[in-house]
This record gives sequence, structure tokens and C-alpha cells, in this order.
Amino acid sequence: MSSKYKKTLLSGVKPTGKPHIGNYFGAMKQLVEQEDSYRGFVFIADYHALTTLQNAKELRQNIIDIALDYLAIGLDPEKTVIFKQSDVPEVTELAWIFNCITTVPYLQRAHAYKDAIAKGKEVSVGTFEYPMLMAADILMYDADVVPVGQDQKQHVEYARDTAEKFNRIFGDTFKLPEPLILENVAVVPGIDGQKMSKSYNNTIGLFAEPEEIQKAVMGIVTDSSSGVPENVLAIHKLFRPEAELTALYEANKGKYKVLKEALLADIEVFIAPLREKRKKLVSDEKAVLKILAEGAEKARVVAQEKMKVVREKVGVN
Repeated sequence: MSSKYKKTLLSGVKPTGKPHIGNYFGAMKQLVEQEDSYRGFVFIADYHALTTLQNAKELRQNIIDIALDYLAIGLDPEKTVIFKQSDVPEVTELAWIFNCITTVPYLQRAHAYKDAIAKGKEVSVGTFEYPMLMAADILMYDADVVPVGQDQKQHVEYARDTAEKFNRIFGDTFKLPEPLILENVAVVPGIDGQKMSKSYNNTIGLFAEPEEIQKAVMGIVTDSSSGVPENVLAIHKLFRPEAELTALYEANKGKYKVLKEALLADIEVFIAPLREKRKKLVSDEKAVLKILAEGAEKARVVAQEKMKVVREKVGVN
């Protein structure tokens, strides 16, 4: 994978559950589409997951599942380095160094921390220091861009602030990353009209079986006074051009069952090949593990070179 003429893109995903179509259209799809434009690093954030998931068996399976998911949607390990965060120990070393130049009041501004406190939760140290591990993930590979939604922009801002502070104290070392905010990606609605989210239990699985898709689609809330089921249409726009849908929905005003069946058919046409590709990958788990191992080797080469510079700068080598 040549990086001579490419900027670097980095993205991380926590292995904490099955993806849904909102995850795909909101983020996963863009990683595949950007493969020829950037040198890509996509890591499975298993250490980040430990702040909320403390079940070894479940975490191990989730790690494999996330790798399968990304390979099934078309991420190419020849173009994108796919690896586990925990396979690059230099990242946690760098996070510790960042901790040492970061103040408590600064970390108290983090959205996740403030939300947890507002809900009366007792916050773990891992959750509190989460932004520094994320900054290490981003800065280690000299990422130029980090694809994020508008609500995740703060993650990149923390990385930029940390890079600037380190550079000011120890000398120019880290590149300042930019958020790659995908403005044209609307919030994908769930079957209840709210944002599609596992926490709302309103999702349509990205690799769902036909009967699961049918249950979800037929359960879409269809309150409407215009004869057009807005929630059905909003999801349908992800799968078919709006011009086609305008004619379809105009011809079937008030016929919610007919429109849901049309959406169901379109979703199945989209999901079926992804589902079948994932099933084939599942049958060869060793190949998936090999991809993760090879990705870790590539990522560590970059990380080890970066840490030589960092250790020299801070005076511990």
C-alpha cells in the first residue's frame, strides 16, 4: 500500500454490538468509498470497549464480528490497514505520556464524562481518560483526516489540542488532524422515527435475515396525515432515488402496507449480497485473523517509528 501521494485517514470502531443500516450509511460506507483517496487505518477499538464491556468471551466474539462486518461491506485489506487497537501497545504508552501533560479540568469538559456525571454515574478512570487514548490512536499514525459525525467532532478537537500542547512543550512532533465531517449524510431514522440507535431498539440490522427485516419494516411507525408514511419514506430514500420514490408514493397514497412491502423488497435486495458475503467469511475465520495480524504488523511499524521520535523528545530513550 503506497502512501507517497496519499493523505492518511484514520477511523476506529468499538466492538460493542451488531451494526445496523444507520451505522452503514452514517459511517461504514464512506470508509470504503474513501479507500482510493486516502491511506487508510481502521482499528477495532477493543481497549475503548473495556469501559463498558467487561466480558472476555463476548468481547473476543465482538472483535471477530466487527472485522467480518467491515470485510463484508467491501473494505480491502490491501488498501486499508485493518487491525486491533490492543495489538499496538505503543498507543497506550503514548496515551500515558499525553496524560502527563493534560490537566483534570481539561478532561472534565469531555461530553461523555459530563453526560455520565449528569446521570449520577460513578465514572471509571478509563472513561475519564478516554479522550487521551483516542488522541493517541489518532496522532500515532499522523492522521490527516478522521471521519466523524458532527456530534463526535470533539474527539478530533482533543487530539488537535493535545498535539499542539505536546509540540509546544517538546518540539514539533505531531500533525494536526482535521475532522472529515460528512455533511451530506443525514441522520438515519429508526423504525420509530427517532435516530436509529441500538439504545432505542429501533434498528434494521445490516446483515439481517429476511424475516428480521420484515418484522422491522412492518413495525415502522406510520403516523401521517398526508397519506405518505414519512418514516417509511425517510428510510426508503437510502435505497432508491428520490425521483422514483416520489412517483411510487404518489401512486400509493394511504396504502401503507404496499409501501412498506416495496421498502422491504428494496432493503432485501441491498442486504442479501452483504449477508451472503459475510457468511462466506465466517466459514474461514483463520483468514480474518490473518488479516488482523497482518494489519497489526503494518500499524506497529508506523507506531514504533513514531515512538522512537516521541521517546527522544521527552527524554526517556
